[in-house]
Amino acid sequence: MAFQTTIASEAEYTGVGLHSGKEVHMRLQPAEADTGIVFVREDLPGAPEVAAVAKNVTSTLRATTIEDNGIKMFTIEHLMSAFHAQQIDNCRIVIDAEEPPVADGSSKAFFELMAEAGIKELSAERQEIVIDKIYKVESEDKFVVAIPYDGFRVSFTSINPHPLIGIQYGDYNITPEEYGKEIAPARTIAYEAEVEALHKMGLGLGGTLENVIVYNDEGWMNPLIYPDELVRHKILDIVGDLRLAGIVKGHFIAVKSGHALNTQLAKQLYEALKK
Repeated sequence: MAFQTTIASEAEYTGVGLHSGKEVHMRLQPAEADTGIVFVREDLPGAPEVAAVAKNVTSTLRATTIEDNGIKMFTIEHLMSAFHAQQIDNCRIVIDAEEPPVADGSSKAFFELMAEAGIKELSAERQEIVIDKIYKVESEDKFVVAIPYDGFRVSFTSINPHPLIGIQYGDYNITPEEYGKEIAPARTIAYEAEVEALHKMGLGLGGTLENVIVYNDEGWMNPLIYPDELVRHKILDIVGDLRLAGIVKGHFIAVKSGHALNTQLAKQLYEALKK
């Protein structure tokens, strides 16, 4: 039997939002059993809350957005990925903007922040999302499949037409140790030609070469941590998006999947398996 967890002490982080470009102050607070992961907008009257659950996903344009009680939070996937990898069931995220800080474009800062705060076991039993059969979502040549597995494993194939990237494949068992070493440091990646278009859409306003890996037709504009950093970041994202269903147990196999398919699967699992 596994028991629910929360962080053992409050932790703080300040930075800028990747898409908003605004400074953000965020506090992670311990929470009681069955609270789940909840964002609290302290910048708004009455400090309204939105739960980080699959049914609240309203947009997946360049990031995962949740919305409820008239408020929204977007670009939550990196923070949610760290919660999932650390197997934290309950936490209140008190925040003064609609987007968490981007940090360095990965989940490493959040993963380490949670480790420093400590993880406390609670007395209530954890209700894991255990894959009991094959689940699949697909769109054209993209798909993500969930199959039964004794653990949490992600196998991802990224196919990019740019010769600098091409086909990348990653296969990892998502344990705190493996995730912290191989996945958490993998950063967001963007094609330079897309950046101006994103700015016109009001996105990527906080992106710099300090928090986004950028490439163009000449090569990489900043150094990589891993040769296959793109697919590792794709795995980071799917770990975060799947956390919207709950803490999962299964093998997730994806080809060219993004936030839209990831969260569709999370919704399907949430509705089918959440008790």
